[in-house]
Amino acid sequence: MINEKILIVIANYYPEISEELKKRAVKFLKSNINYEVITVPGVFEIPVVISRNIESYDGFIALGCVIKGKTPHFEFISKAATDAIMNLSITHKKPIGNGILTCLNKKQALKRLDKGQEASAAVVQVFLK
Repeated sequence: MINEKILIVIANYYPEISEELKKRAVKFLKSNINYEVITVPGVFEIPVVISRNIESYDGFIALGCVIKGKTPHFEFISKAATDAIMNLSITHKKPIGNGILTCLNKKQALKRLDKGQEASAAVVQVFLK
């Protein structure tokens, strides 16, 4: 077992997708590591919650989904969240697994739900390096 503590921050804008991402992330972590979960309304809120908790955890997993609509909102939210997560990780030297899906439609998102497990695995692998 790894002694590090992980915070999973999950955007619940698309509950069907986010719950499955969380389920897969937690299934991977369950026997390996201590974790807690905080739910936020959308992907845009994930970085601020990680930032508020940066000193209390050893690593983080960001989970959620942004689906492209008819406006440029998709691009703004996706880029802002990704950039903020990367900056937090580098600045604080803590792993943040990015399991935020950026998809063109819901069907595409439902095919990428393993991203939850992949984000968990990425954080654990960084701990082992």
